[in-house]
Amino acid sequence: MEDQTSLNALHPAPSPLHPKLLIVDDEEDIRTQMKWALAQDYQVFLAGDRGSAMEIVGKEQPPVVTLDLGLPPRPAHVEEGFAALAEMLSADSFIKVIIITGRGEKEHALKAVGEGAYDFLYKPVEIDELKVVLKRAFYIASLEREHHFLQRQIGEGDFQGMLGGSPQMQEVFSIVRKVATSDASVLVVGESGTGKELVAQAIHRLSPRKEGPFVVINCGAIPETLLESELFGHEKGAFTGAHIQRKGRIEAARGGTLFLDEIGELSLGLQVKLLRYLQEQMIERIGGREQIRVDARVITATNRDLKQAMKAGAFREDLYFRLAVVSIPMPLLREREGDIFMLAKAFLNRYAEEAKRRITGFTNQAMRAIESYSWPGNVRELENRIKRAVIMAEGNKISPADLELGMHHARDEFLNLKEAREAMEKEMILKALTKTKDNVTRAAEALGISRPTLYEMMEKLGIERK
Repeated sequence: MEDQTSLNALHPAPSPLHPKLLIVDDEEDIRTQMKWALAQDYQVFLAGDRGSAMEIVGKEQPPVVTLDLGLPPRPAHVEEGFAALAEMLSADSFIKVIIITGRGEKEHALKAVGEGAYDFLYKPVEIDELKVVLKRAFYIASLEREHHFLQRQIGEGDFQGMLGGSPQMQEVFSIVRKVATSDASVLVVGESGTGKELVAQAIHRLSPRKEGPFVVINCGAIPETLLESELFGHEKGAFTGAHIQRKGRIEAARGGTLFLDEIGELSLGLQVKLLRYLQEQMIERIGGREQIRVDARVITATNRDLKQAMKAGAFREDLYFRLAVVSIPMPLLREREGDIFMLAKAFLNRYAEEAKRRITGFTNQAMRAIESYSWPGNVRELENRIKRAVIMAEGNKISPADLELGMHHARDEFLNLKEAREAMEKEMILKALTKTKDNVTRAAEALGISRPTLYEMMEKLGIERK
C-alpha cells in the first residue's frame, strides 16, 4: 500500500462524494498511470495482489474494480486473478469487476465474464474507452444496489403480485392500500400494458370482499349487442336464442368485485343503465320485470381520456364522477425510475425456470438496449419480449437480438457505433442460421463471408455452435 500513500501526496484528493474505484494490478507503473488518469472522477484505491485487494473490498466496499488476472505469486498465470474474482463476487454480489488482460488471453477474459465479471478490456488500456466502461459499470451497480435496498424495504419488491420500487409505483401501492378498505368506486387510468387489472385485483384481495368473487369483463372486446346481456343477464325468451335464464356479470360479482376494463368503450345507452345500478344497487335482466338487488363493488379502467370524451359527448359526466370517486393513474414503464431492470430480471428468472434454460442474465448491450428503448407496450411488452428471448437465446445471456431490440429500436445516443454494429451483426447471423437450419457453410454463403470468418464472428458475439 506504499504506492497509495505516495501517490495521494502528489495528486489532489478527490471529493469524498466521488464513487470508489479499486485498481488491482501487479505492475506499479500501471497502477500509478491509471490513478493519475482517474483520480479526478473517483476515489481510487490501489492493490498489487489478491490479499490487499480483498482487504480494500472488505473495508471500502468499492462498487467497481479493475482486475488484472496475472497476480503474485504467479503473475504469468491467471489462477490468482480468478481466485480474486471469485472472492470479490462472494463478498459482494453486486460488485462490477472489469478484467484487464492481454490480447493473447482472450479465452481467459471470456471465461471471467462467464464467471461473473462485468466486462473486459485489452492492454494497453485506452483511458477514454475505460472511462466509458467505468461510467456504465458504476451506473448499473448503483441501480442494482438501489433495487436491492428497495426490495428489502417493500418485501422483495413484490406488492400483491406487482413489482415496483420506483416512487411512482410506491404512490400507486399507497393509494391501493388506502382505498381497499373502503367500498368507494375506483377508476384506474393508464396506457395498455401498465398493469391496470393487477391494481384492481390487489384492491379486491386487500378488501373486506376478498372472499367474494372477482369478476372481469372487457367492455371493448364484446359487441355492443351482446354486452348488455353479459352485464345484466337475460330471462328465458327475452330475444332469439335466449333459451334459458342467464345471470349477468354484475350478479356474478355479488359480495365481491366487478372489474370493468375499457369502460370508455361503453355505449351511451349502457352508460345510463350502469349509472342506475351504481345509484340504486338494483338491476333488471333483459326481458325481465323483477328488480334485483346486487351488492358488488365496481372498479373500472380505461386507456382513454374520459374528460375529453365527456367534452365530445361520448361519455356521461354523471357516470364519470360516480366511477372516479378515487382515480389511480398508472405510470408508463419508461417513467418508472429504476423499475425496468428489476422487472426484466424477475421475468427472466421466471421464464428461464419454466423453460428449464440456464440463462444467467443480459449482455451489457442488451441492458443498454432495454434502458434506451421507449417501451410503448409498457410492462406487458417487456414481459413478452423477455419470454420470447428466453426461448430464442443461443447463449447463456440474453442479447439485443434475442429481445428483437436492434439499433433501429433504440435511441441512438445510447448505443455507440461498435455496439450498434455488433447488435446488427448478431441479428443477421442468427437469421441466416435459422434460415439455413444451422448449416454454417450455407449461412456463410448467404452472408457473403467465409466459413472461418463466420465461426470467428459467432465466437466474438457469443453465438453457440450447434
